[in-house]
Amino acid sequence: MTVTLRASAQVGIVGAGPAGLVAAAVLARAGVDVCLLERDSRQDVEARARAGLIEHRVAEYLQDHGLAAGLLADGVRHGFCDMVCEGRRTRIDYAALSGGFTHRVYPQQALVRDLIAQARTAGCPPRFGRPVRAVTDTAGRPRLIGDGLEVVCDYVLCCDGPHTLAESLAPGTARAFRYPYDWLTALVTVDRPVEAVLYAVHADGFAGLMPRTGDRARLYLQVPREDRAGRWTPDGIRAAFRTRTGGPVADDLPAVGEILDVGMLRMRGMVRDRARLGRVLLAGDAAHVLTPSGAKGLNLAVADAADAARGLLARLRDRSGADLAGYARRRAAEAWQTQEFSDRLLTLLHLPEAAGPDPRFLLRLRRERIRHLGRPGPRAAAFAHWYAGSGRDPDPRGPVGVLRAEDG
Repeated sequence: MTVTLRASAQVGIVGAGPAGLVAAAVLARAGVDVCLLERDSRQDVEARARAGLIEHRVAEYLQDHGLAAGLLADGVRHGFCDMVCEGRRTRIDYAALSGGFTHRVYPQQALVRDLIAQARTAGCPPRFGRPVRAVTDTAGRPRLIGDGLEVVCDYVLCCDGPHTLAESLAPGTARAFRYPYDWLTALVTVDRPVEAVLYAVHADGFAGLMPRTGDRARLYLQVPREDRAGRWTPDGIRAAFRTRTGGPVADDLPAVGEILDVGMLRMRGMVRDRARLGRVLLAGDAAHVLTPSGAKGLNLAVADAADAARGLLARLRDRSGADLAGYARRRAAEAWQTQEFSDRLLTLLHLPEAAGPDPRFLLRLRRERIRHLGRPGPRAAAFAHWYAGSGRDPDPRGPVGVLRAEDG
């Protein structure tokens, strides 16, 4: 094999998604020599339309590190969501319940474009179209090996998704679960901006509407496991959404217009037992996969990046290894706590398969649980802090390793 790129770096980063880009920019700005490799083209990376809700703690961290100009200029604050069950709509004012913590609605692809520009300014422009095939020598100086490239590093941060190349270093360390349903996802036009996330619980299945920007929104429908997007027509999607959001309630919602694209989200969760393998660290989907429930995937990925950057800076700059030594423990703890929150919300929004032909009892139970989340009290406050991603859970037994601005 002819090597066309042979380099060395203090930190090699694989994957130019939110986690890799945040870590690269923070490290490079602190004077660390970073090599950021991405298998796909820049055009493809910047076109990935996925998440759109940025937690309070993530927005705060990005702002404190000078990475939030676009987010602050164009991100729209949201502080409440609505839940519909049995035709009744309950507003959950999580900003009020948490003491003022909110989300910002900002599409992931816009954030990624901003972060690419910031990484370039910091002196570590992503190298696109450079797939890494293997990482070797994790106990010494790890080497990133790809088609025509070899990069020798002091440390490697893998942010390359659930099929991470680091899987070969510790196979079988992932704990995973496949949910018994999937979500159809559709990017749609709406006749006016969506003012809040909407969750609907219905005998036919869950439905959701998530704000994006302007006349765009993201629509979700619960569908049978392994369902196919091609089976659904635009009229069928609109009709199912209207039915599940409850008739009169649907009349108050933005009207769903054109269906721009349709896909299927295979609903699964995964956590790797080890987020550090010698001098190789895992972050984002390489370390854990979450369902879209609660919009935690991107936000947890940035929390991983912040934790990794802090530990690597301490090790490379101050020769202190304490933060880096605790990385795997902290990431696993927060990943499991976040998985539990996401799963708890899924349980609220979906009826069990054994609900039977008369689900009225289970629907009424869910309506009561939703009512509790909408009125002041410890249960609602805890939900609100977790949902907004305040990083300040009122329960002292709550999340560990939570990203804060001072983690930097």
